[in-house]
Amino acid sequence: MRKLIYGMNLSLDGYIAAPGDDIDWGVPSDELFQFWSDQLQATDLSLYGRKLWQTMSSHWPTDDQQPGATPAEIEFARHWRDMSKVVFSSTIDKVDRNTRLVTGDAVAEITRLKAEDGGPMAIGGATLAGAAMRAGLIDEYVLATAPVLVGGPFKWTKTADQILDRICRYCDRISKPDH
Repeated sequence: MRKLIYGMNLSLDGYIAAPGDDIDWGVPSDELFQFWSDQLQATDLSLYGRKLWQTMSSHWPTDDQQPGATPAEIEFARHWRDMSKVVFSSTIDKVDRNTRLVTGDAVAEITRLKAEDGGPMAIGGATLAGAAMRAGLIDEYVLATAPVLVGGPFKWTKTADQILDRICRYCDRISKPDH
C-alpha cells in the first residue's frame, strides 16, 4: 500500500494562499526549495487539483531552459517534468506528457491508487487535498510555515481540527498499547 503525503507552505495566520489566489508570498528560500526538491525526488506519483496543476504546468516544464535558472531549479524542473502525475478536474480536457487526467470521483481514484504497490504519492491543491483529508486518506502532513501574514482566501485551519483529532487518536493508540 502506498503512502499519501500532503505538503504545503503555510502562512503564520494559517493560510495557503493570499487574496486573489496569490502564492508568491510563499517563494521558498534556497534551503526550503532544496527541501521541497528532496521531497519531490522521493515521490513516485504526484496528484494535483486543477488550480495547482495549471500553476505548476505553466512554469516547470521549461524552467530548466530559462536564463538564470539555478542548478536546484534545473534539477527540480527536470524531475517534475519526467515524473508521473495525475490531475483531477472536471473542467479541463487535456494534460501534458507523463500525466493522466481523472474527471470522475477523486476519492475513489485516490483510494485505488493507494491500494497499489509503489512508492509514496504526494497530493497538492487545497480542494483535492481537502477531499482526501475528509476521507481519511492522507498518511503524512508536511507543513512549512512562512513568517508572513496573508489573510486569505484559503485558510488551511478549516480542516486542521480533523488532522489534530487524527494525531490524538494515533497518540492514544501508541501510548496505550494492547497487552
